[in-house]
Amino acid sequence: MAKEVRLPKFGDTMEEGTIVDCKVSVGDHVKSGDVLFDVETDKATLEIESPADGYVKQIIAEVGGSYRIETPLLILGDKDERVSDEFLRSLRASTPATPTIAKPKPAKREKISDLPMPIPVLPADIKLGQTIPVSRLQKITSQKMLRSKQEIPCFYLNVRADVTDIVAYRAKLNKTSETEVTYNDFIIKAIARGLEKFPIMTGQIDGDDIELAKAIGVGLAISTPEGLIAPIVKDPDKKTVVEIASYSRQLVERAKNNQLTLEDLEGGCITVSNLGTFGVDSFIPIVVPGQCSILGIGKIADVCVPTDDNPDTLGVHKMMNMTLSVDHKVANGGYAAQFLDFVKKTLEDPANFK
Repeated sequence: MAKEVRLPKFGDTMEEGTIVDCKVSVGDHVKSGDVLFDVETDKATLEIESPADGYVKQIIAEVGGSYRIETPLLILGDKDERVSDEFLRSLRASTPATPTIAKPKPAKREKISDLPMPIPVLPADIKLGQTIPVSRLQKITSQKMLRSKQEIPCFYLNVRADVTDIVAYRAKLNKTSETEVTYNDFIIKAIARGLEKFPIMTGQIDGDDIELAKAIGVGLAISTPEGLIAPIVKDPDKKTVVEIASYSRQLVERAKNNQLTLEDLEGGCITVSNLGTFGVDSFIPIVVPGQCSILGIGKIADVCVPTDDNPDTLGVHKMMNMTLSVDHKVANGGYAAQFLDFVKKTLEDPANFK
């Protein structure tokens, strides 16, 4: 009996997907679990598997087409079965909305599973006066950033942390640690402790309530050959800084090899974006929709400051700027300021990471 294969809902925020590759042809015999399509969502490129054994009777979806969830994409049936016009009419009647067809891709993509949705990298040979077409990935990114600016009323807090002791402790720790610990690992651990103490910073507005996260997840902005993505470090509150370093390294490797899964991209309460390695002193990051805040990290710089024992004497300390962007619907300035101050003070004392 004929059976339709519809576009499934991958993740809570998915509303539509774009077919980037079709793996079958009309007449092919497929088994349950065989891959039928690669579909690009707002977070990842995922595989649509056949729900049953059967023969491909008709392919409705077009490569390059964008479709809403539950839209019929393909029809399966028995080998000699003829799909009736009545079945096709009932199928069209059950379709949630008319699919929108995007421009077909100029070249066939390689088979890539669970490809994250990064900000695309522009060609290196662009020149003044060129017209550069906006890709679907760029459109998704711009839509998310526009949504953030329209729906998230932000305020911004800036502090400067004295990380002199952490710099020294990191150097000492890395002499014996099998996994190299980065400054981001310390920052993520400090944030996790801050979220435990100030849990409203994990919240999202749900009607008249603030729904707090069931578990702590910290997004880590990672630069890849294809752009910037922010997979989630899960449960950093339950991990040591070395365990966070190991987990983060795995995320980085999977990100650079296009192996992140949808699960890697969900469950974040806050994101860390560190541009210090690019020589940036400070910047104001944009909150990721679905999260309460984002922390922008600047470079660590040597600064002359008065010494504790003698205010008239200057000493060289390593200082790091941190800027917190916060959704004012969730947290007020005083609460967020206490959270940021706690994170700052945690980072300033290596004893917090031992």
